[in-house]
Amino acid sequence: MANKNTYAVFGLGRYGTAVAKELVNNGEEVLAVDIDEEKVNESVAEIPFCKCADVTDPEVLKQLGISNIDVVIIAMATNLEASVMAAMLCKEMGVKTVISKCSSEMNCKILSKVGADKVVFPESESGIRLAKNLLSSGFVDIIDISNNVSMVELEVRSEWENKTLLELNLRKKYAINIVSIIEDGNVSVIIDPEKPLKKSMRLIVIADTAKLRKLK
Repeated sequence: MANKNTYAVFGLGRYGTAVAKELVNNGEEVLAVDIDEEKVNESVAEIPFCKCADVTDPEVLKQLGISNIDVVIIAMATNLEASVMAAMLCKEMGVKTVISKCSSEMNCKILSKVGADKVVFPESESGIRLAKNLLSSGFVDIIDISNNVSMVELEVRSEWENKTLLELNLRKKYAINIVSIIEDGNVSVIIDPEKPLKKSMRLIVIADTAKLRKLK
């Protein structure tokens, strides 16, 4: 089994709290940090590892052990200066993936320039959706259609390469239905089950949300 990632969430507003709770509810190790002690106290019952700290202070980040965290989500879009400083410090300390919430296109460009590996608009990507994407290894994107059904964009696994959908029988094995294939930027809804899959392809599938873990 692959090693699980460790996560840190900076900022416990609505977005950051949603990300942290979703990760915790899925059994992940999450460190949540906010400079507002009241927010920390409100969240600690559902997010066990909550700290009140200033994430723009390099010494504080060292004490928190941020260099040992795999993924940091910076959810402080209303404070660009703090977001920029936190992103820079995390990358300097060796954090593999830094994801920053931003409030405008310009802010996204700035955060990308200082090291954020991914930037998100809270209007277009909810905290819960981001958390589900982080949890779903090998998934490019995941969107809930209902409480029980999700549409997922996923990569072609190495063991699927050069095999046809008929050979793989993914519907039986994983209970997923392939609705389209993306290849070279083109989306095709007419699927040839005898065409070998390539690593460069992306599969759009509809699946029972509860069974998606079988794909990890």
